[in-house]
Amino acid sequence: MIRSAWPRKPAGGWPPSERRGIDVHMKTAKQSRREAKQLFRLCIVNGMVDEDRVRTVVQSVLQFRRRGYLVLLGYFQRLLKLHQAQHTAEIQSAVPLPTDLETKLRAGLQHMYGPRTSTLFVHNPALIGGIRIHIGSDVYDGSVRSGLAALEKSFGITSTNGRNA
Repeated sequence: MIRSAWPRKPAGGWPPSERRGIDVHMKTAKQSRREAKQLFRLCIVNGMVDEDRVRTVVQSVLQFRRRGYLVLLGYFQRLLKLHQAQHTAEIQSAVPLPTDLETKLRAGLQHMYGPRTSTLFVHNPALIGGIRIHIGSDVYDGSVRSGLAALEKSFGITSTNGRNA
């Protein structure tokens, strides 16, 4: 009978203390992401993030300092940033907008993305004219600059950095 130098794998798998290699790290990252999602869900009240709960969660994680707590906090921070980006609209315009147009834009965005969407109006003369709205991963670009860029692309014009071709 031939016996190998390596022990056979038990029927239920190796106990955690005997696992080696990258398998342990991948499960830890996956588990950290899962725990970060759970902590994030605890911080949501009526569809918005409760800052007091976020502070409490971060303080308790820092206090206990379990294995992988920095990775957990990194994933938690990423979820918070994504949530904030989804509920914040940046509206760029070439000239300052009249208050009635700002009110209409704010109302339209709140109708589309929810009543707790905050808006930030930015003056950007590089747009030449029109409006550019960025909320989460959605971008609505009705600026003259984007129209010129699309026209330039359709004609196959490449940039020469101000020199004649």
